[in-house]
Amino acid sequence: MIYLDSAATSLYKPECVQTAMLEAVRSMASPGRGAHQAAMRAADCCYLCRERLAELFHAPSPENVVFTCNATHGLNIAIRSVARPGSRVLISGYEHNSVTRPLHALGAKPVVIDTPLFAPDAFLREAERKMPSVDAVVCSHVSNVFGYILPVERLAALCRRYGKPFVLDASQSAGVLDIDVQALDAQFVAMPGHKGLLGPQGTGVLLCKNDAIPLLYGGSGSESLLPTMPDFLPDRLEAGTHNMPGIAGLSAAVQYVLERGCASIRAVECERMRQLADALERCGGLRLFRCTDERLQSAVLSVIPESGSCEALADALDKRGVAVRTGLHCAPLAHRTAGTLQSGTVRFSFSPFNTRLQMTRAAELCKSALHDFR
Repeated sequence: MIYLDSAATSLYKPECVQTAMLEAVRSMASPGRGAHQAAMRAADCCYLCRERLAELFHAPSPENVVFTCNATHGLNIAIRSVARPGSRVLISGYEHNSVTRPLHALGAKPVVIDTPLFAPDAFLREAERKMPSVDAVVCSHVSNVFGYILPVERLAALCRRYGKPFVLDASQSAGVLDIDVQALDAQFVAMPGHKGLLGPQGTGVLLCKNDAIPLLYGGSGSESLLPTMPDFLPDRLEAGTHNMPGIAGLSAAVQYVLERGCASIRAVECERMRQLADALERCGGLRLFRCTDERLQSAVLSVIPESGSCEALADALDKRGVAVRTGLHCAPLAHRTAGTLQSGTVRFSFSPFNTRLQMTRAAELCKSALHDFR
């Protein structure tokens, strides 16, 4: 199988991730739940993972790193901490349901920056125009549908100027683009462990500037006499038993990213996308959502066939051994903004472990599938 769905989940992992997870299953209990060796090994593993994440994202301390189940979990905490029912919250036109649905459930009012793909200047003009009338800002770093890298550093600067709390959804950028949480001065940065960080499913990270409102309440392994959650991070937001195999695997994956470097990983992924996109353009029969300025697009490529449906093309590719994703990708707002809500797209997304040979073969198989449509 040629796996080109890494924007959903990184199937290819560094070998060290598997090794670390197996070791955790064999030797670790739960942190804060005892002073015996198995519990202390778990506590040490958690702290090491926090240290590595703090280093990668320039967090002020390991205590500002909170473990979550996934990015959605972290975004729910963040959104409920900066918004209230009736709050006006500025969002991009490319947000995932993990942002829009929590806002809807909370009764907050989204204010959308509705600007075209790959147009950062227009985005910032519209953001500044709407900024005075909102209470908070939540923005995706990279569109999971189109790979559009939004100008979040300049958006964060606008938030600082107008005194608005800023939440960054780094689901598609963590591990690929440089993120300096202190330079952004974001209240929260949420991310999954299983995408660009190359860790296991069921892991996530929430980088917190200050305090937050807990989403879950329960045992924390500390301050057990209190009827409330502890008032300090990370314990305040980590109720219940930790996913130690997941955290151990994530720790190993983050160390791999630190050693290889985000810039190196991005360069490989973008080169693979460029190779496939060039070949698909030569094939014809496809509309490609590709930016001429490569600084504005990560390694995510959406296409629409000129004949046949997106679902039919994805199914044809699957039968030929190429794994892609089709449909709305849990981001109907992005499709509405880009004008693809009726069709959806076929999405190719790349990994640092994809090879040039795979790209050549994937292009050949796509050409074969398109020929069948014709």
